[in-house]
Amino acid sequence: MQEIIALLTRAGIPLPEDLNWLAAIIGFTIVGAGMALGWVISRLAGRHLRGFWERVAGERAEGLADRMIRIIYHGSVSIVLAIAFFAMDWWTFTDLIIGAGWGLCAGYLVWHIVCATNFARWIALASGVFTFAVILSNAVGGLERVSFVLDRIGVTVGDNRISLLTVLVIAITALALFAVVRIIRRIVSHSIQRSSGLDPAQKLLADKLALIAIVVAAFFIGIDILGIDLTALAFFSGALGLAVGFGMQKTFGNLIAGIILLMDRSIKPGDVIAVGESFGWVNKIGVRAVSIITRDGKEHLIPNENLMTEEVENWSYSSLEVRVHIEVGVSYNCDIRLAQEIMIEAALDCKRVLKSPKPNIWLKEFGDSSVNFDVLVWIKDPESGVGNVRSDILNRIWWKFKEHDIEIPFPQRDLHIRDWPDGKPKALGGEGVKEPESAEAEKS
Repeated sequence: MQEIIALLTRAGIPLPEDLNWLAAIIGFTIVGAGMALGWVISRLAGRHLRGFWERVAGERAEGLADRMIRIIYHGSVSIVLAIAFFAMDWWTFTDLIIGAGWGLCAGYLVWHIVCATNFARWIALASGVFTFAVILSNAVGGLERVSFVLDRIGVTVGDNRISLLTVLVIAITALALFAVVRIIRRIVSHSIQRSSGLDPAQKLLADKLALIAIVVAAFFIGIDILGIDLTALAFFSGALGLAVGFGMQKTFGNLIAGIILLMDRSIKPGDVIAVGESFGWVNKIGVRAVSIITRDGKEHLIPNENLMTEEVENWSYSSLEVRVHIEVGVSYNCDIRLAQEIMIEAALDCKRVLKSPKPNIWLKEFGDSSVNFDVLVWIKDPESGVGNVRSDILNRIWWKFKEHDIEIPFPQRDLHIRDWPDGKPKALGGEGVKEPESAEAEKS
């Protein structure tokens, strides 16, 4: 600082008698210059970086993309002020002003990033305030004292000491790694979805394997950053792993079953399947269960293991074309040939019925009260429902039968009485039928 004073004196610039004013002016000038430079950088590079992020992350870019210009601004100002802070041994007031500006911008930067990665607002606020406090403490030379105090507050368990400083370091590391994992996850997921060489099932499998790899890598990086010695926890981790293995046997079984389903592509998102009483189209294959959405809008979650061990009807495994059976009965007295022609015509009038293969009619049986037919039609969109196709065709058959006087019979029985019990008339209106003598007798 003495060199700066000497330089200003030789240049003829009047200096205030109180050097604190000079320190404050220099500090505010550096902060103002850093903010101006950050504004220029954010305006020049912010929109380009936002467009790049939207291309890289796709529909998952929301959050970071909306805050990209502010993130670039606060990040640029933080870097400029950090360089200025460490470039020279400033006066205390200058360090305080530069440190306050640096901490404020860095706190806002952390707040925007944490909010953009979908954390709770209170976590983002706490992270920003903590960042500001750490940088300001370092600017005034009190960071070591704060660290010492935080390290003194703790407990000793065996040979290990757990202090408040240790807890804070672990929490900050976990939060930072979690945010990085989410950002990388968005990029990798969008890259996989944009790949044209993979079908939907392969994309989903690649996405899940990438997520597992990212989480495992982040875990080991966190262990390395915190300096945890895993060899000391070998026995405990073995016992814990055995307990977790027994307790989460079903969970891991469902995870492996889901991966197998995606690898052999027997069930894919978008398939129409029937499992037990659940019928619908596969919405997604998760880590634990497969989500099936029924035509009623209900979402059934079926464990992955059930799809491996139970019988599953996949209506769209090799082809989306599905044949629908519709049973119709007509009277014995009607024109059977005409009835079949009408049923074919009604089926072809339905928009969802395919013309090829064309509808077909099978005479199923001669029933007790009707001649029963099976109307066979083909559709190629079973995910849109089957019952609505059956209802549409039956409605059309009903009205066409009405137009041509074709009867749809109901069950009828002819009762033949051979012998009446004693004291009963042998035939209606025959001998033994007594006429009432009067109206009163009839009522009685």
